Amino acid sequence: MFSQHRRKAGVLFGLSDILVIALAFEAAYQSRVWLPFEQVFYLMVPVKALLLGFSVLAWVVIGRWLNVYDHLDSGRPGRILGDSFKQTALGITSLAAFQYALRLQFPLSRSFLGLLALYAWVFLCVSRLAGRSLTGLIYREFGARHHVLVVGRGASARRLGEALERSARYGVKLVGFLANEPGSVLLDAQYPVYPMEELPQLLRRQVIDEVIFTVEKQDLTEFEDVLVQCDQEGVRTRIVLDFFPHINSEMYLDRLGSIPLLTFSAAPYDQVRLLAKRIMDVMAAGLALLVLLPFMLAVAIVIRLTSPGPAIFKQVRCGLNGRLFTCYKFRSMVRNAEDLRPQLEHLSIRATAFKLANDPRLTPVGRWLRKFSIDELPQLWNILKGDMSLVGPRPSVPNEVESYKGWQRRRLRMRPGLTCSWALEGRDKVDFETWMNMDLQYIDNWSLALDWKILLLTVPRVLAGKGAS
Repeated sequence: MFSQHRRKAGVLFGLSDILVIALAFEAAYQSRVWLPFEQVFYLMVPVKALLLGFSVLAWVVIGRWLNVYDHLDSGRPGRILGDSFKQTALGITSLAAFQYALRLQFPLSRSFLGLLALYAWVFLCVSRLAGRSLTGLIYREFGARHHVLVVGRGASARRLGEALERSARYGVKLVGFLANEPGSVLLDAQYPVYPMEELPQLLRRQVIDEVIFTVEKQDLTEFEDVLVQCDQEGVRTRIVLDFFPHINSEMYLDRLGSIPLLTFSAAPYDQVRLLAKRIMDVMAAGLALLVLLPFMLAVAIVIRLTSPGPAIFKQVRCGLNGRLFTCYKFRSMVRNAEDLRPQLEHLSIRATAFKLANDPRLTPVGRWLRKFSIDELPQLWNILKGDMSLVGPRPSVPNEVESYKGWQRRRLRMRPGLTCSWALEGRDKVDFETWMNMDLQYIDNWSLALDWKILLLTVPRVLAGKGAS
């Protein structure tokens, strides 16, 4: 399915959730009112409306945060059931916290919350399991069918034709193929192959919403007239770029003045969202420094009193796209730790990134700082300066980066962070290959919601002191 159709499906499922949660709330309310319990349950109309509105908003926001709507149209039943359960659990938790924050005179009964959770989960599962058919029905019955003509008849054109056939339930219709040699192509159905010279007449006598080119790169110039013809007629055109088979980057068209540029980006390049990420970094880091300054001063004093050497350890690290910067940490090791490293490298538990299971260079205070990641707090200053971000791949030292394989260097294309996704999976217990792969998964799936998710999950893990050494 085309990305714009997927986005439309996401909107439809979001609207569906609004109706489903409203129905579940009312069903739970009426059920609790009529249940023969001793304690009478009743909500004033304004309070009920407020709680209902919050419930609807919470479920939709949580669904968007969990990326539930991105795959509902083609999701497996097991995944739909699991995602609906997680969304409902978080929704109920949010509602319970919200009603306590309101300090209601009569808090919501636990039986009502339990009924709401049950109804919400069941209704969501039923609506979503039927959602694929419903989405297709809406597109077929209430939306104009989308007619597509494919240029080419080779293996790539057949694969595209099969994908278009699978999208038929969303209103996509494969008109046929255009090639130098006319004939037909047999897929699930048989489609005509029109000769090139028939395109002008074809555009006039048939509805064609867009034309997709699936041709070899050396043959693109031969189809310039077809592109011009479609452009003159106002027909949308696309070019299948599978002649770059090993390119996994996002592709989009940009312009430098009047010069069109086909861009391949292996890292996020949405400047608006990246600006929002930077604003969030500056605000959060600035606030954290103000709040934690007395505590950080106390930590610095303890370090100076318990071991000789400076309180702050400085080290050159690799930042965005390989830029070098000075990274700050509270010193957790003896003063000559770097001089001792060559003697200990053979004990490293990682092949590329140097790491010792029980590093003898750690001071007693340093071990405690590492356990709760307090040694990382000075990096809030790096975040303010723009060297780092709150969330991103952890910054590596230059000599480790020199040992990276080619595919591992892509992690440098995102500003390094104070925390990251692999930190949630065991922090120092994660092996190097898993660490690299999880960083790349973060880059490929990055969003502002994902950053908040990682931040919120990092806090309890750090406070528990799990996985660090």
